[in-house]
Amino acid sequence: MSRLLRAVAPLALAALFCAYAGQAGAQQIFPFFRQPAVTAAPNTSTAARGDALGMDRQYDQATTADPDQSDTQLPPRLQRQIVSYPSHEAPGTIIIDTPHTYLYYVLGNGKAMRYGIGVGREGFTWSGVKSVIRKAEWPDWYPPPEMIKRQPYLPRMVAGGPGNPLGARAMYIGGTEYRIHGTNDPSTIGKHVSSGCIRLTNADVIDLFNRVNIGAKVIVLPQSAPPSVANPRKARLTWNASRPSALY
Repeated sequence: MSRLLRAVAPLALAALFCAYAGQAGAQQIFPFFRQPAVTAAPNTSTAARGDALGMDRQYDQATTADPDQSDTQLPPRLQRQIVSYPSHEAPGTIIIDTPHTYLYYVLGNGKAMRYGIGVGREGFTWSGVKSVIRKAEWPDWYPPPEMIKRQPYLPRMVAGGPGNPLGARAMYIGGTEYRIHGTNDPSTIGKHVSSGCIRLTNADVIDLFNRVNIGAKVIVLPQSAPPSVANPRKARLTWNASRPSALY
């Protein structure tokens, strides 16, 4: 019996020590006492995404305070400004003057906020009377199938952020695949370069985004429209006769 006690005693003491000092202390004295290593899962939590959004917010502040030097690079006519713009449309309406690459946000009393924009290149312009159905900050970009068919090298998805081709904000136009969105390339403003979407500098799209409400009317004038004349009926007829491609 005494031999059995002498054999069991060290194991009993080890168990008591584990209960008293915890597993870490037991491992220091009894190296054979081990638990399988636990590898932490990658941090894909909301908090991690929040850190990324925090960086985006900092970019927002810098863009708004100093429009990432985009406005200063634009010709004076394309810089954001309040202009005289007689219109029968209600305040809050967006009118896109395609041939002159202007977007007007109707303020009322014969005034509008005018922005320089990039519009669809030849063969990709369109017109119509639609509305804003959704707004997104730092949106993800999913190139539509039609675009991927023409440009198969494109990524299938680009996460939202300062490097995303949709820029800082996007306003989605109902009944189409088109958006009014930002761009990281101010040199395209004032040009017919897109595949149908309307683009503004990031500073301007943030300003417009903060003004526009869901449901706002969007009037896109045809390429042949006269300057500063919104003709919703003509735009509506042009839209019904057109077959716009779902493109960026």
